[in-house]
Amino acid sequence: MADTTALWTILSQAADPKAVAAIQEDVASGPDANLNRINALAFASARGLDEDATIGAFVRAAQLGLFDMTWTALCPGCGGALETSGALKTLDRPHYFCSLCVDHVPPTLDTQVEVTFTVNPRVRRIAAHDPDRLSLLEYTRQIFWGTVIDLPHDYEPFIERNTLDAMEVEPGERASMSLVLPPGSALIFDPVTHTTIFLDVEGEETHDRRNLSLVFSDEHAHSGTMKLAPGPVRIALDNRAKRRALPGVWLGSPEFHELMGKRRPFLTATRVFSNQTFRELYRNGTLDSEQRFTITSLTILFTDLRGSTALYDRVGDLAAYDLVRSHFGAVIAAVSAEGGAVVKTIGDAVMATFSSPERAVRAALRMRAAMHEINQARGSEDLALNIGLHEGPCLAVVLDERQDYFGQSVNIASRVQGLADPSAILATRGIVETPEVTSLLKERGCRTFSRESALRGVSEALTIYEIRDQPAAAA
Repeated sequence: MADTTALWTILSQAADPKAVAAIQEDVASGPDANLNRINALAFASARGLDEDATIGAFVRAAQLGLFDMTWTALCPGCGGALETSGALKTLDRPHYFCSLCVDHVPPTLDTQVEVTFTVNPRVRRIAAHDPDRLSLLEYTRQIFWGTVIDLPHDYEPFIERNTLDAMEVEPGERASMSLVLPPGSALIFDPVTHTTIFLDVEGEETHDRRNLSLVFSDEHAHSGTMKLAPGPVRIALDNRAKRRALPGVWLGSPEFHELMGKRRPFLTATRVFSNQTFRELYRNGTLDSEQRFTITSLTILFTDLRGSTALYDRVGDLAAYDLVRSHFGAVIAAVSAEGGAVVKTIGDAVMATFSSPERAVRAALRMRAAMHEINQARGSEDLALNIGLHEGPCLAVVLDERQDYFGQSVNIASRVQGLADPSAILATRGIVETPEVTSLLKERGCRTFSRESALRGVSEALTIYEIRDQPAAAA
């Protein structure tokens, strides 16, 4: 194991100390499985840590080479890992095939692409660094299932109860297994090559042995459904893939389907993209210039400093420059505090993204409070900020060699900000009417007023809400 003391010191100075201490403790004494494909949200929850600080700590650890960051396309049906890569730009297919669910899945960034962290071999060698040596139990637990699946603590007994037989078949090897099929549904499934065949076992039991055959290749393959009577069967296996296979005969039991339905929060690519630490450390190179990833829901915030040109004329270049810098610092701090990320600045305007409407509204309220504090300190109202928010689908793209967003949702967010004035935050209905935002505004004593507004380039009028502070009580 390489001496990484200096790297841990750098990480402790740059990231949240509690998160770093927890990560370092697991590296020093945690079991191997805890250091493979870490779900940062689950890691934070189990240790009472702040989610965004934990994400930032793992992102920095990956940038320093202490951990490897991986991107995985997941199946929404079973939660299986369809393709895993060390770089998002190599997840370049429009769809990935799940042979277990018989479905073609697009790698949608906010729902189907997870980001995980595995300790680097130079820091600590773990069993999952050699996945082809893992048992069926550990391969399915550590490699096949996405971290979205909340696997039970008694996973080993689950495997024993739900597999009739299983074996290891090396590349180029042929093998066979013989067993008795009980009535019900079953499947022959290999989690390494993602090869499946469904077995519909019904009818009168037979004592005659039937012969089946299955070929494994490097492509995910589904061989359809075979109807069989209960009774003995011999399964011939031919591994033509480049890796060993771990075929097993699985029962299609209610317990098996229940396991696939047990979900937990996981770190999505969109959540990582909306983390300020990630955007600072990975400014470019995450996506290929030709890639277009779909995001089904992203919360977008635009701000603009009102009257900045007049500000230079009114207070002078030096004072105005300092004020504008203070404004940018306050806006960026508010975005970061709520787990968002600044995508870009355009003149005095800022575009930022968040993983949820609630976080964006909290950031907007922080911005207004910060502008008020700066103005109070100066005894003037020089800083006036227009803020607009919208939530909707978009594309993650590369523009000017940096990761950016494109689509009508981005246009709408910009147009909403264009209608705003410093007296109120403007947000579309999809933002304000979420339960979390409704509760937040009630808690803060904010008032909302809705209106129908036509936006340039948008065919239908939208309901836009003004979010205003509660008026101060009369003296």
